[in-house]
This record gives sequence, C-alpha cells and structure tokens, in this order.
Amino acid sequence: MFRVVREFHFCYGHRLMNYNGKCRHPHGHNGRVEVEMASDKLDRLGMVMDFGEIKKKLKTWIDDTLDHKMILRKDDPLVKIFKQLKEPFYLTDENPTAETIAREIFRAGRVQGLPLTRVSLWETPTSVATYTP
Repeated sequence: MFRVVREFHFCYGHRLMNYNGKCRHPHGHNGRVEVEMASDKLDRLGMVMDFGEIKKKLKTWIDDTLDHKMILRKDDPLVKIFKQLKEPFYLTDENPTAETIAREIFRAGRVQGLPLTRVSLWETPTSVATYTP
C-alpha cells in the first residue's frame, strides 16, 4: 500500500452548543489539517496522486468553504445573526467539533474523487482529531 500525506492550514471560528466549558463561547483556531491518501498501485507517473492536484482540489475547497468562516451547528441562534450581518459561515448538522470538521473535509475530498483514507485536524498544536471511514 502506498500512502501520501498533504498538510494545509486555515483559520476558523466556532462554538459548541450545550457544552459546559470555554468552547461554548465563540472563539477561533488556527487549524492544521493533514489529509492522507492511499492506493495499492501507482499511476503512470509513479504517484498515488500529485501533491499539486490534491492542493488544487482540497485546499481550494477548504479556502472557499471553511477558511475565515464561523462554523456553526445549523440550529445555533447565531446563524440568524450572521445571516443578518451578511457574515461568512458554514453549517454542520452536529456540533462543529474538530472531529466533525475533519469528517466534513473527508467527505468533500471524497466527492471530488480523492482516494482519502484519513483526515486529521489539529485544533491547537497539542490537540488533534482524526476521521477515517
């Protein structure tokens, strides 16, 4: 099995609903995401996938969809305020935890045909969440 890993960075804000801790308040992170792809065989150029192609597909989605956005659960009362203020946001069905955001990135990559096997999101330099199917 061959594996390649590409790393991206993006900034985002979020808060957790029904959470009894600091993260119940709106706050931001400088996220670092690692995406892993795997294949049993290499393409005609000897690659699982070209790193530039991974960047073109997934980094573009991250930049357009998550970077400098407030990530909120769809029933968060802040959604109405963000809409009124025309502020950028991204909605999730569940609390926008690092685990949920990692899964969102994984799904977006799979939709684009990337052979993803793992997405890890560092919310801080010492806290990481990983999603694998």
